[in-house]
Amino acid sequence: MRTTLNPPVFFTSAIFILLIVVLTIIAPEASGNLFSATQSWILGHASWFYILVVAIILLTVIFLALSRYGDIKLGPDHSQPDYRDVTWFAMLFSAGMGIGLMFFGVAEPVMHFVSPPVGDAETVAAAREAMNITFFHWGLHAWSIYAIVGLTLAFFSYRHGLPLTLRSALYPLIGERIYGPIGHAVDIFAIIGTVFGIATSLGLGVAQINSGLHHLFGLPVSIPTQVVLIVIATSLATISVASGLDRGIRILSETNLGLAVMLLLFVLVLGPTVFILQTFVQNTGGYISDLVNKTFNLYAYQPNDWIGGWTLFYWGWWIAWSPFVGLFIARISRGRSIREFVRGVLLVPTGFTLMWMTVFGDTALHMIVVDGLTDLAQVVAQDSSLALFAFLEQLPLASVTSSVAIAMVVVFFVTSADSGALVVDLLASSGAENSPVWQRIFWSSLMGVVAIALLLADGLTALQTATIASALPFSVILLLAIWGLFKALKLDATKRRIRYQTVTRAQPGSIGQPWQRRLRNIVLMPKHEHVLRFIQEVALPSIRLVAEELKGQGYDVEVTEDGETNAVNLEVRHHGQYMDFSYAVRPLEQERPVLTPDDVRDKDERRYFRAEVFLREGGQDYDIMGWSNEAVISDILDQYERHRQYLHMVHASPAAEVQEG
Repeated sequence: MRTTLNPPVFFTSAIFILLIVVLTIIAPEASGNLFSATQSWILGHASWFYILVVAIILLTVIFLALSRYGDIKLGPDHSQPDYRDVTWFAMLFSAGMGIGLMFFGVAEPVMHFVSPPVGDAETVAAAREAMNITFFHWGLHAWSIYAIVGLTLAFFSYRHGLPLTLRSALYPLIGERIYGPIGHAVDIFAIIGTVFGIATSLGLGVAQINSGLHHLFGLPVSIPTQVVLIVIATSLATISVASGLDRGIRILSETNLGLAVMLLLFVLVLGPTVFILQTFVQNTGGYISDLVNKTFNLYAYQPNDWIGGWTLFYWGWWIAWSPFVGLFIARISRGRSIREFVRGVLLVPTGFTLMWMTVFGDTALHMIVVDGLTDLAQVVAQDSSLALFAFLEQLPLASVTSSVAIAMVVVFFVTSADSGALVVDLLASSGAENSPVWQRIFWSSLMGVVAIALLLADGLTALQTATIASALPFSVILLLAIWGLFKALKLDATKRRIRYQTVTRAQPGSIGQPWQRRLRNIVLMPKHEHVLRFIQEVALPSIRLVAEELKGQGYDVEVTEDGETNAVNLEVRHHGQYMDFSYAVRPLEQERPVLTPDDVRDKDERRYFRAEVFLREGGQDYDIMGWSNEAVISDILDQYERHRQYLHMVHASPAAEVQEG
């Protein structure tokens, strides 16, 4: 049977997870006591660490977007995004927050209103604070955790050719040892956290599906029923994951985003529209103005268990989910710049999430405070999984919207399980993307089994504890990954500065030619055959001359021609542990700009070609078409000189190894 598994990672993580499952099933009472003791210890001794880690992550992500590193691409410099923005956002939304928004959109604001951490309950002040807390839990902090993991993975994998797994983030710190026991341990922790994080999401989702079916059709709410629902939903996820990323997951994600927008607009239009818009503006302002205070608030002067059941649970949930969501985001974000990535991952989903929480949460609070529907608050307090359906019951077409809501939760359930299985399989396969289907099916099934086992142990309490506990060791890994990322980014920025520094010589294309020829080169719009002729008659001979000279000085040099792209490439090896030098010339098709009213307007006739230079880090966005042999040779030597200067500047730095191939 074909396999891409990394045995130490696969067997260690699978055996550990299965041991937890077996222990939970055969000794539920002892497991429950263990979960309770673990949560109490974390709440009493490690809560400050969770709060500090998440604060550092948020500040790091914001800094990266605003700094000089923001222009660096997650891939070669010439790369373009693999997915259009709408598809990209739909996949972000479905993987990152889907089930949580459905479960907590109504429940959390109402629960904070009924039982606030401080102050009097069921007052106007309590309602206002309930929304502020909800915004805090579902805002920038959550998406910053996903963003830092996704950014780190995409940077090291797509820009520096390392495996698409968490261990790659430690390359600047430990070098080749990421392929040994330390790297295995990082991926094992990531798999365990991912499986328990997804199991928590599946537990919430199946509880809500059960409540919705009971509300509509009288299906009993019970653990056996939820076990059957998990089996059914996991089977659907297995079918989806077998079809791959570009079919099953993409189609389901786009479908659910469309349903979410329609349900959002339905509540916005039929609910207290003006009140919703007013509160959205006020909630956003209150969230921004109180962001620093809430970020570092541990309720140290008002000790209670509230923070453990809410803020710490969320932070643990986001951290435990971050290998899954972060790796999934990295997988779909190749070709975007760091600034574009942060803007898309941090701001767009956060804005949609906060709008969702306002529409559903403030409408529910309006029903309770203004319309006097106190029964809604009682229902939510008794069974939070029923909150959304009890809420929709107060609006027109309740049976239709409740059915749509159930369908959305099911689809979110499936997309979480199938994309989670895809990610865990990547982690267990050292980043190999073309793994056999049976491996993804194994992980999809295992996550369903874990969700069932934790439900049998102690319901959502066990799920929450498992999530918070699994996130603790991974928090340390995240801090180390941030350190490694900054070391690598500093080197990358150094190389970019060297590459684009001002040179004192004349424009390369102007060497040895009259100005009239230079002008003709500027305005010339050559055809494909013209560029191919130039590459064969000028660029290739120039490259060969440089290669022969370097070979004569003892260097390992290779000149290659690519028949598919018609590119010619010079590669200089033997720089020890550091990155080899590559200089290529490729024909690239462009659209001719319309500069005057008389310019050609036919689309086909407006196409022209450029002879562009590509280094190992991507296209350099300049055209050497029409240059002389001397000019091309001079450009090769300039780029090679900058490459050697870069290697000299980073000499003896372990982080420099990340630049390799």
